[in-house]
Formats: sequence, C-alpha cells, structure tokens
Amino acid sequence: MSAAATPGSVPPADARPVRRLLVANRGEIARRIFATCRRLGIGTVAVHSDPDADAPFAREADLAVALGGAAPGESYLRADAIIAAARATGADAIHPGYGFLSEDAGFAAAVIDAGLTWVGPAPETIAAMGSKLRARELMEQAGVPVLPGARVPEDVDPAVLADEAAAIGFPLLVKASAGGGGRGMRLVEDPTALADAVAAARHEAASAFGDGTVFLERYVTRPRHVEVQILGDHHGTVSALPERDCSIQRRHQKLIEESPAPALGAEVRAALADAARDAAAALGYVSAGTVEFVLAGGPDTDPGHPQEAFFLEVNTRLQVEHPVTELVCGLDLVELQLRIAGGEPLPPEAVDPPARGHAIEARLVAEDPAAGWLPQTGLVERFSFEGAVGPAEDRGDASTVLRLDSGVEAGSVVSPHYDSMLAKVVVHAPTRAAATARLADALRRARLAGPRTARDLLVRTLEHPAFAAVEHDTQLLDGPVRDALAVPLLGGEALRPLAAAAALAGQAARRAAADAGSLAPSGWRNVPAVAQSVAYDVVGAPPGEGLAVAYRLDRRGRLAELAVDGTPLVAELVRADPDVVELRIDGVRHRYAVHAGRDAQWVATPEGEVGLRERPRFPDHAGQLAAGSLTAPLPGTVLRVLVAAGDAVRAGQALVVLEAMKMEHEVTAPVDGTVTELPVAAGDQVDGGQVLAVVDDAA
Repeated sequence: MSAAATPGSVPPADARPVRRLLVANRGEIARRIFATCRRLGIGTVAVHSDPDADAPFAREADLAVALGGAAPGESYLRADAIIAAARATGADAIHPGYGFLSEDAGFAAAVIDAGLTWVGPAPETIAAMGSKLRARELMEQAGVPVLPGARVPEDVDPAVLADEAAAIGFPLLVKASAGGGGRGMRLVEDPTALADAVAAARHEAASAFGDGTVFLERYVTRPRHVEVQILGDHHGTVSALPERDCSIQRRHQKLIEESPAPALGAEVRAALADAARDAAAALGYVSAGTVEFVLAGGPDTDPGHPQEAFFLEVNTRLQVEHPVTELVCGLDLVELQLRIAGGEPLPPEAVDPPARGHAIEARLVAEDPAAGWLPQTGLVERFSFEGAVGPAEDRGDASTVLRLDSGVEAGSVVSPHYDSMLAKVVVHAPTRAAATARLADALRRARLAGPRTARDLLVRTLEHPAFAAVEHDTQLLDGPVRDALAVPLLGGEALRPLAAAAALAGQAARRAAADAGSLAPSGWRNVPAVAQSVAYDVVGAPPGEGLAVAYRLDRRGRLAELAVDGTPLVAELVRADPDVVELRIDGVRHRYAVHAGRDAQWVATPEGEVGLRERPRFPDHAGQLAAGSLTAPLPGTVLRVLVAAGDAVRAGQALVVLEAMKMEHEVTAPVDGTVTELPVAAGDQVDGGQVLAVVDDAA
C-alpha cells in the first residue's frame, strides 16, 4: 500500500548515491552501520571522543576523526565538529544512528546546508515529532487514535490543572514534551500528588532536554508497548513493516523486543499498520522511523475491554530494536535508508512485507538489576557468544540465526560517560517458542567477564511463565517479580563445584608458572596430609557471601580431599588446567571454563557464569571508611547536593544526586541521623567509591 506523493516529497535535485558515509555516533550502532557499508562498498568515517579512541567502532572505520573530550557535550553533540570531520575526510553523507543528534532538527538542517546527504527524515519532520504535544495534534488531525490528554501551561492555574486532570481521570501520567527514555515522566495516582509531580517532571525535563514543557495523559493500567516500523521514500511511497512488541522494560526503557507482536488480534494488527501508514503519509515521511503505540485492554489485561491501540509518539530515526524487523522481513534497513537518501524508490519487497517466522532481541546492559539497575563500569575481560553472526552477514539457509550487534569486545572499557548497553543479542527462528529458547540458551552460555550485566535477569524473564503466555506488560520488571527475576542463575548448592573448579584452576596456573615446572605440584609439602585452602567472595553478591574451598592432591595429582565450606564434595578430578577443569560427580562429567581476570576468576558452564574473587589471606584494614560514610556507586558528576553539613535527615532521604551513564542516581541516607561531613559540591567529578557524605546516627 502506498500513499499519494506529498508536496516536497520528490527526490532532491542533487540526490546521489552515497560514496563515503560518516556515522555521527559510537558503539554498537556505528559498527552496525559500518557493516552494511562494507557490504555495499561504501567508505566509512568514524568520529570519536577521547575515551573511544581505541574502541572497536573507531578501529573498524576506514577513517577516524577525534572530536576531543569525554562527555557527550564535548564530543558527540558537537554538530560543527562533526560536519567539519565530514569535510576533512571527503564524506558525502552523514548517518546519525540513534541517540545524541539523531533527532536534532538543527543538526539535520546543518548537514543539508553543508551540501552533504542527510540519511534520515526531513528536518521539518524531526522538529514536528520532537514535541510530543505537536505530534499528538498532528496524529489527531490524521485520524490516528490518541489517549486523552492536556497541555500544562507554565503559569497554569491550580484549579484549572485539577479540572483538566479530573477530566482525563486518574491514574495519569505527567510527561515531558521533549526527549524520551522515561525522563520527565511521573505517574500520578492521587489528585493531591498532581502539583508536586508536575513540578518534578518539569524540572527533570528542563535539566535533561532544555525544555520544561509537560502535559498530562491518561495512564493505561497494565499496558503493552507495540510499535510499527515505517519506511518512506522521496516518491511518496510509505510502508508499514510487521509490528514489534517492546513491553519488557525497566525505567520506561526497553529490554526485550520481538516481532511480530504475540497475542495480537487480527483487527488490531491491521489497525496498527493502517494507523502507522496514515501517520507516515500525513508527515510525508522519508527514510526509516517508528510509530509507537500503547496497547490497552484484551483478555489478559482487562477482560472487560477489547484490545485498543493508542498513539504514543513517532521516533524519527532508526530504532535500537530494528534488527528484529530486519530478520523477520529479510531486509537491511540501513541499506534502505542509504538508498532512499540517494533518491531511489522503495523496492517492492520493502512495501508492506509479511513477517517470516519470529525474531526476539535482548539488550545486554551493564547494570545490576538487584541494585536498582545501577549501571556498571570497568574493563570487559571476556565477551563472546559462540555461533553468533554479525549484522549484514550472509546467513545461508539456516532456519535459526543468532545475531550479535555489539559495541564492545574483550579489552573494551565501559565508560561512565555513555549508555550502559553493551550489545543486542537477537534470534530469528520459525516460532516464538523456538526463538525464545535459543535466545535464553545463548545468554546462559555467553562468556561475560567484567562489569556485571543484566544477563541473568534476561534469561529468567525469557523463561518466565508470564512471558511465555504473553501475560506480561510494561510493568513486569517494576513490581515484586523483579526481585525474583534478579536472582543469579547460579547460586546456593550450584556454586560449590564452581568454587572447587576455580581453586583447582588456580592451583594449575600456579603449577604451570612455577620455576620447578611440574616436578612438584603447587602447595607440595613434606606432610601431604595438610589440605590447601582458598576463600572466595561471589562477585555481585552482598558482602560476606562467599565460599571456602579446601583441597589436597596426592603425589600423582589426583584429588585426595575436597570440601567446600567444610562439607565434603565427592568428585573425581578428570582434568585441571588453568582455563578448563573437569570433575566427575556422581558418575557425570562436568566441564568448567575458567578465566583468570584481573581481580577475579570467572567460571562458566552451560547454565551460566559466576565471578569469584579470592579473599586475601591477610586483609589490610588500613584506609577503611568511617562509619556512616556514603560513597559514589560509580564514577559520575554531582548534579545536586540536597542537604548541608549539620542537617538532620531521615532514612531514605536523598542527599546527593549523581549523573552517570545518561541517568540520575540518588544517594540516600541509610538511617535517621545528622550529616557530619559533606565533601562534595554540585559540578564535582567523582570516582566510584569516593565519599559523598557521612551520616552519624548518634549525632
């Protein structure tokens, strides 16, 4: 289906094929775009910040230009420096990826004014959709269903605000008109909380996006989030690709996406596609974009109401989750963006294609779900997914494909300056059940030594009965179920043989490194009856949770004794190398892959992976923090200091707000007490573990 050509939708007079492309982005999306360019024979240019100078995406580009600085404002948000880099390298086009400047209409216009090809929609379209309020108005005019809502003027009368809210009904959302990612959004369930919610949302939106405009919108209880990928060319053709379900979210940010959306009525599925085409046609949309909807009702969420889809927003860029659409359609969306930018029409296979099989994607983020999704930083020591192919690779005739779109590799450093996403792990299979099972297995078997990730929670979510039955909604990870899903895959009794394997691998490594070679085993004594011992802390577990291993090898290198936490572990040692240990337990041989990291050993099995940090035999107690010290959970910038030294505070009260990895983090008082020290101020750069405040509960 196509729409009539709209004014100005003919190809620009100077439209031409892209020869050399600069990607104004970093990490995973830059690598993904470069992969398509290599396949098409298009030259590539990377721009990078100082911390990203040796990042994989910067190394893979044909040419790379340093932007300087570390924070986005010093690097990836410098439109003038990016355009200058394009000129200096002979690039004739710029692709913005997603995030950063991808939805900045001013940047798009500057690229075009510089005589370069902009790989994206028109600046006017970006500007119109950059305001959620303006987008709502345009969609209403186009006949696209929207949720009841109301603008909140800067100087709104409280009585008028209360009347508007009452007309919409509670619960409702206060939403920022600009930006996204859940920032500037507040849920209001009680009229008495409305004014404070508006003020808080307005403040956060102004800080995050430079625009404090907010509006009210009806809140859908137990919603699902569905969206439709749209494509439009300069010849007036618009296309709606199979819809995606993105309902598994945390902090209003997506974690798991799939296509086609499961448990969707045929009429609703058709209505979604029609609404997306209407939206694209009304905008005269060119390039790739996404029309997002909230799905309300249905037998699993609201038995009294049928499924209904309401417009949320239009994202005028390529979405993070675009690989699932590529896999079910057999298309390369980046290639289509490049061809559209060059003036070519959409090919027939890209116009309203059907879904083939099922694809599902998990965003692997460097975050700790059990600690409130606290981002993690540090060195990636090991990072591999066996059997995975990259984007834009030939997949042959395989019925099931595991695809990895990654921004990191072993040796990469996860910086506090950027987003926490490490990779997207995607599976395409004939059915949803097959795709889900393969994705969960791939995540279990992945080798991920370094910063903690949400891998274990992703596996448990994919295997949760509610997800299998499509009884989940966008709030699944916000409720008490989250705590159960955040439980490590390997714990309790399952850790005993892993700790033993770590100890035996360590012993093998020491033996291999010993000057005497293998003539005498490590720990050899004249009195061999004395066992060797080592104690471990489990990486990511609360302090004090660990395991103590005692083992003794006889003069032939066989296990003569093995115990964990004082309880014997009956096992036969089949093999003990620094990187592989095999134990036969109850007649079953188990293989443990061991990686000796900088400060921990990582033991992996087909069921998951755990980090074990050896406890020092003689702990150094020097430099211990004073009682009541509150430290920075990760490196970042102090945004706000909310108290002063000498203030009385309550348990749970926010004291300091940090910004790191594009998120705000509150440091709260653990007890009622008095702030006795406050060594930081707004604007300070702090390291992880640095003291931010001291609260004395006896002062």
